Amino acid sequence: MICLHAFLFLHRLKGETAPAAELGQRVFDAMFADFDRSLREMGTGDLSVGRQVKRMAQAFYGRIDAYERGLTAGDGVLKQALARNLFGTVSAEEAALDAMARYLRREARRLGEQPIARLMAGEISFDDPPVLPARQAASA
Repeated sequence: MICLHAFLFLHRLKGETAPAAELGQRVFDAMFADFDRSLREMGTGDLSVGRQVKRMAQAFYGRIDAYERGLTAGDGVLKQALARNLFGTVSAEEAALDAMARYLRREARRLGEQPIARLMAGEISFDDPPVLPARQAASA
């Protein structure tokens, strides 16, 4: 969910002037610095943290691409991206995918309506995501 909301924020900043692009880069940098710190706190060895963070960044860029394509294409493309990137190994029901696709589109639209000055001032909020039933991980 962190990556989903980061995507929404970065998607909103796309195409804005340099200060907004710089803010997007600072948010990205802070997010990945926090991922780095969290990995270290969880006991990941110093020698492998860099590789882990690099892998996480590549996955994030993949999510950005998939969600961007999903927002411009039909719900089928967006729901496939959500199933793969948000639910991962959890088997998502169609109702859950529908709810999350609606949420992503609604939040992208809502952020698009907010003045950039508010976002630059750090005034950003998201509606609550849909409450989804707990699911078991798909068996391998």
